[in-house]
Amino acid sequence: MTTSSHEQDSALEQAIRLVLAFLPQDRQATPTEVANGVDMVWTMQHSQGLVLEKELLLKEIQSRVVVWQDDSVGLKDDRNHVEWLTEAQLERSWDFWDRYRRYLEDVRLMPPRVVRRLDQSTDRILRQLEDPQRPGAWRRTGLVVGQVQSGKTGNYIGLACKAADAGYKLIVILAGIHNSLRSQTQLRVDEGLLGFDTQYQQRYDENKNTARIGVGVMPGVKRLRIASLTNSAETGDFRRHVASNLNLPIGDYPVVLVIKKHQSILEYVRKWVVEVEGEPTGDGVTKVVRDIPLLVIDDEADNASIDTTKDEEADPTRINASIRHLLNSFDKAAYVGYTATPFANIYIRPDADHERFGLDLFPDSFIESLPAPSNYLGPERVFGLRSDDPDEDDVEALPIFRPVDDHESWMPRRHKKEWVPPDDLPESLCEALDAFVLTCAARRARGQVRQHNSMLVHVTRFMNVQNLVRDQIDEYISLMRDRLRDSMGGEAGQVLAHLRELWNRDFAPTTAKFPSEEAGPVSWQDVQMELRPALLKIEVRAINGSSRDALEYYEHRRTGVSVIAVGGNKLSRGLTLEGLSISYYLRASNTYDTLLQMGRWFGYRPGYEDLCRLYTTPDLRKAYAEITAADNELRREFEEMSALGETPESFGLRVRASSAGLAVTAANKMRRGIKVRLSYSGELPETTIFSLRPEVLRHNFDNLDRFIALLGTGYTRETAGKSLVWREVAPADIIDGFLDGYVADRGSYRVRPAFIAEYIRRCAALGELSRWTVRLVSAPGREVKIGAHKIGLVKRQPPTGGSEKRPIEGDRFIIKRVLNPADESRDLAPELQELALAATRVARRAWAERKGKKYKEPNVPTGQSLRKFRPAQEPLLIIYPIEHPQQSANHDRLPVVGFAISFPFSKHPTETEYVVNEIWKQQEIDYYDDEDPDE
Repeated sequence: MTTSSHEQDSALEQAIRLVLAFLPQDRQATPTEVANGVDMVWTMQHSQGLVLEKELLLKEIQSRVVVWQDDSVGLKDDRNHVEWLTEAQLERSWDFWDRYRRYLEDVRLMPPRVVRRLDQSTDRILRQLEDPQRPGAWRRTGLVVGQVQSGKTGNYIGLACKAADAGYKLIVILAGIHNSLRSQTQLRVDEGLLGFDTQYQQRYDENKNTARIGVGVMPGVKRLRIASLTNSAETGDFRRHVASNLNLPIGDYPVVLVIKKHQSILEYVRKWVVEVEGEPTGDGVTKVVRDIPLLVIDDEADNASIDTTKDEEADPTRINASIRHLLNSFDKAAYVGYTATPFANIYIRPDADHERFGLDLFPDSFIESLPAPSNYLGPERVFGLRSDDPDEDDVEALPIFRPVDDHESWMPRRHKKEWVPPDDLPESLCEALDAFVLTCAARRARGQVRQHNSMLVHVTRFMNVQNLVRDQIDEYISLMRDRLRDSMGGEAGQVLAHLRELWNRDFAPTTAKFPSEEAGPVSWQDVQMELRPALLKIEVRAINGSSRDALEYYEHRRTGVSVIAVGGNKLSRGLTLEGLSISYYLRASNTYDTLLQMGRWFGYRPGYEDLCRLYTTPDLRKAYAEITAADNELRREFEEMSALGETPESFGLRVRASSAGLAVTAANKMRRGIKVRLSYSGELPETTIFSLRPEVLRHNFDNLDRFIALLGTGYTRETAGKSLVWREVAPADIIDGFLDGYVADRGSYRVRPAFIAEYIRRCAALGELSRWTVRLVSAPGREVKIGAHKIGLVKRQPPTGGSEKRPIEGDRFIIKRVLNPADESRDLAPELQELALAATRVARRAWAERKGKKYKEPNVPTGQSLRKFRPAQEPLLIIYPIEHPQQSANHDRLPVVGFAISFPFSKHPTETEYVVNEIWKQQEIDYYDDEDPDE
């Protein structure tokens, strides 16, 4: 008796559910428990005549039980807030959440530990909202920070379930600015919250069993009272006549709307509710909706929701004003923004208010940070992360990056919307397309026949050009399909030989670098057998505002689709590309948040991480590595402030004043595009990226030589290492003598001498940073003459990648750190060093406990703990002359000049303002706003 593929898939899913049910739910299962559970279920199914591969079942279970997730951390401000959830959990039924939890565990087969974390994090968020049954008027505004493609949608559906259980009667989900994302989000809400397909049913009491989906079709579930005024069709956004015809009893049971962030739609919703349920206020003109608690969930809250007007006295921008007006029209309202890039939200002024529209959307009530599960393929794993912490290991980048340097004639970085790409695709794009065909075939060979496969092609923001690219790619795939159709023809042999060469050169050795339990090896013979069916399934689609093509993942969920998606901004915000494996990406941006959001390649890749590839330029790869470090720094800052019990407003002030903040988001979001606050208070800018161009090396070395000569003879020489130390140096000498003449590498986003110099000038005017210590580090080794002194060069190496050093990339030298941590405290008085060391030990112990790691007592004070005890007048400049990384015995190359500055905490960290565009102009940074829609 043969078993169909569909029956085998069903049997596997059923077996996974049974094994997971047998395993312990309150802890991680042991390997023995997993093996015993698999044996028992396999024997049971085998006795029923179901053919199931035991090794496949074991791998599936192992992949789920080993997944873990840290708890979320948060900042909160409990002013005017009443604790309520603990008591409510005992008194109210939580039916919406219970069935969603069952759906995630039993249908989506989500790892139990991840579901428990979801339960905990949504409780933490709900707890910070107000009790919907609390009398009187109230408002709560919060922000939830996840990572790109890490599961934020699942989290806010869980929050919506619990909010509906708690008593929120109107739930409005703002789902991006495009119909495609709104439709995709509505479908997720249908599955997880409503339980019915809103294209065919819009309220719980319509007897249309065929419309039931998701939580609505699980055995034994209750039919819960709920309705939706929007549906999952592309045209299913809110319409007033639909709402009027349904005549829902608002306030009787939860009503859900999933709408676009569009000013007109937001106003339609507000006017409809106010007209039906509003009561006059004291002025006799405006109306307010009383006793119908409103929850607004704002997906991608940093996009379109931010007020970007330049004049603080002017009305807010339209979408921002409409969201605020909706909230202001209810006496009980809660707003929760979700984003992976919170920079713009943190720049909102907490005190911004408007007579008509009310308070701005700064998350003054709470900010919650969601860690991603351990199986998340995030920026750190794609681009690597050099840790500044001596007790934390570097995160090595996965071997999936492939450089692109042949695209300029085909798709120049600067091109007009009339651009017509030449007929010949660049070799890199041809290879990426071949890689996608191989990936589809390899996944089929691994048994992933019915899973979705997607490829991203993002090379231009212009819709006309996107459509031309789609046609070119479609022709390439069609030609390959035609050539392989005749298995006996010579052209078929050439195509197969070409694909086999790529498989042997790239895929086979890459897969070998992954653990075998994560990526089982696949032979070329198995891949070759699946090439034709894989090719027949591939479609090429343009996803933009002018196309009718859509990503119909749900409609083909049982068979899977294979799609090459060509697009721009529609593919850059929130839209999930299911089964994304190959990305070909050329779109540049100068802001952290835009680049991170364009990274659709982040997410979950079970069973095919080794097949994923990112084709992009080396410059974009460096930018992403820099952004990853900045984002990680922001999250660590958040964790530290959370441990100290800080509020969202104090975090906002800190970030707005941070040196990391200047290039993180578009200028018009950083306080209306003219001035931003910036401070290096308590920070340690240090150079880690250096240009090796001879003219830059010569310039920086001569600049250092002149600076040391300027400092003169008033130095002391340390006994150990023979480093030179000057004290009581004036800030003007630091700026004019060193910083103004130093040329930083263009790839160094974090260390910009012009910003540092301006910060010093402004602090010096306030009486701070007045007495500098300069330390010129000397080490054993080759000596060079700097000023009148012989100085031994310091050695710094690129970070290691496994057992090998990372190669020097072009004319750039990248290191993990320039600072030797012990150097930062040498100038401090002994009593200050002791205080800083004690604070360092407290912080280190708390970090080790939170991470579950063994505590190692440090002997040297480090980081912010040290800089908190540095006197405000006494910063430290440490200069490192570094041996050229390509130094040879026969040729003396000029050294690389690096530096680090230990800045004390300022008493005026928020009082320093920069005219952004002027400084950007000085740095020759080409600014343009990437938030514009596709043209």
